[in-house]
Amino acid sequence: MPPKKRTRSKSTKHADADAQHCEGSDDVAQLKTGKRNRSAAVTSDVEKNKNDDAIKSSYSHWLMKSEPESRIENGVDVKFGIEDLKTLPSQTGCWDGVRNYQARNFMRDMKVGQQAFFYHSNCKEPGIAGLMKIVKEAYVDHTQFDKKDVHYDPSSKADNPKWSMVDVQFERMTKRFIPLTELKKYHLQHKAKGGPLKDMALFTRARLSVQPLTAEEFDFVLSLENEDPI
Repeated sequence: MPPKKRTRSKSTKHADADAQHCEGSDDVAQLKTGKRNRSAAVTSDVEKNKNDDAIKSSYSHWLMKSEPESRIENGVDVKFGIEDLKTLPSQTGCWDGVRNYQARNFMRDMKVGQQAFFYHSNCKEPGIAGLMKIVKEAYVDHTQFDKKDVHYDPSSKADNPKWSMVDVQFERMTKRFIPLTELKKYHLQHKAKGGPLKDMALFTRARLSVQPLTAEEFDFVLSLENEDPI
């Protein structure tokens, strides 16, 4: 389906798989294990939140996945690659359809002017195709209320919407396509010997369709466009 003006239908296997994990699911699981475990879980959650807050400030760049090849879902083609973004008015569109809470929260942390890699996923050769920037910070994703949209969520209410989206604008293609296979090689090297990609979310939080990058991670990956593939 051709992208709509400033809108797009987006769905990836990464996003769909993670959508099964909803807010509070960990807490529900802990309720079955007894009072002592619940207390431990609360303590663990508090520490995790502190850690998340501590590292949030280090996230200034992003990696956002979308599908460049046709795939029919509920009768709708959810294809949307970087070339589709380029064809939109002002080369700008809304990043809708995210149905994972962690990915949504990352979008809510985004600031105008921050850069993101456009990552082609669920295709013959996944990888980074280009760059875009955030031009509008998180606001309500209207597709959650559209019964005709593949991302309709009947559990989301207008007075308390669950899902958000941001607007992104095409910046440029990378000088060369940077495939997942190459990034994985660097990740394994850096994990073994130290390096910028040792903790890259693409491998530690692989199922997320919206992922954070530190400036160090972003700069290293971008530098690869000037290097020969390994």
